[in-house]
Amino acid sequence: MTDRSTVTLAVALGAVLVALGVGAYVLSNFASVTALVPAVFGALVVVLGVVGRRGDRQRLAVYGIGLLAVVGIAGSARGLPDVIALVTGGSVESTVAAVAQGGTILVCLALLAVVATHLLDGR
Repeated sequence: MTDRSTVTLAVALGAVLVALGVGAYVLSNFASVTALVPAVFGALVVVLGVVGRRGDRQRLAVYGIGLLAVVGIAGSARGLPDVIALVTGGSVESTVAAVAQGGTILVCLALLAVVATHLLDGR
């Protein structure tokens, strides 16, 4: 994966996290500010991706994106029982929260894969 495509893909995935967080906040009728957590992570990923477009800061940006991905996965992991319940047809307290946490995990896993691929390519 080229340097430019790594940060471009990270920016795109960061934008998905922003949309996920804002969407969850709106769908929860603005009831919980914590629904915006994915948006905050996404905004940070986008900023790091933009910084990473500069050649001299790229490695640091990629490491930062990887760290955010790991923290995003760990932070959303507590919602896995609700995600599993929702997928298997069970009931959950908040469908919006379960979908947002599951989506955050998936996007952060994709970010982690992008970072791992970049680092394994030896860049």
